[in-house]
Amino acid sequence: MKLHEADTAGSNLFTASGAGHVEINKVRHEGSLIVTADSITPWRPARFEDFSDADFAAVLALQPELVLLGTGRKLRFPHPRLYAALTNAGIGVEVMDTAALCRTYNILLAEGRGVVAALLQD
Repeated sequence: MKLHEADTAGSNLFTASGAGHVEINKVRHEGSLIVTADSITPWRPARFEDFSDADFAAVLALQPELVLLGTGRKLRFPHPRLYAALTNAGIGVEVMDTAALCRTYNILLAEGRGVVAALLQD
């Protein structure tokens, strides 16, 4: 196995997470977000119960390889019909709590994956 040093300079990395917030590159963010290597965008759903298929259409427009879906402090699984457009397009969707999303996103980004983090904060 070859190991390579990751070059994530200039990329959005999660540097902390806590109740109701995350830090990206040491800047605090509250509210729901869509995070890519080079963008941070507010996301409409404020609560797990607010998810709609239109919310996932906004993620689909980014054409990621993989979507990490953070559901807040608790791991909760939305109905698959809500994100069916992603899976039908061959885009993987992994659901996890937001703290796990932060750790996983950083690892996948360092591996050069086309990953998008879509997360709720509660």
